[in-house]
Amino acid sequence: MKHPKYNYRSETTLHFYEFNSERPKGVIKKMVIYTETTTENVYNLGFGDYDEATNGINDLSVTNNGDSLKVLSTLASTVYAFTMLGF
Repeated sequence: MKHPKYNYRSETTLHFYEFNSERPKGVIKKMVIYTETTTENVYNLGFGDYDEATNGINDLSVTNNGDSLKVLSTLASTVYAFTMLGF
């Protein structure tokens, strides 16, 4: 993508990614997780804000941090990394 994106961190299997959305409402930790389904070579993409209470993803939160295009570009970048490098 030609749009700016955030730097992200991942573990070695490239199934888990995290990055920070940094805008007027502050720093908001985002997470992306790829999990296997029961169908061979089909994965589920989970995405949302990090929830400290559950130590997981809150995919219902709406932060409106003014950087949705940059967040979407980052998310797309993880799809590329997962499918080209880790899948």
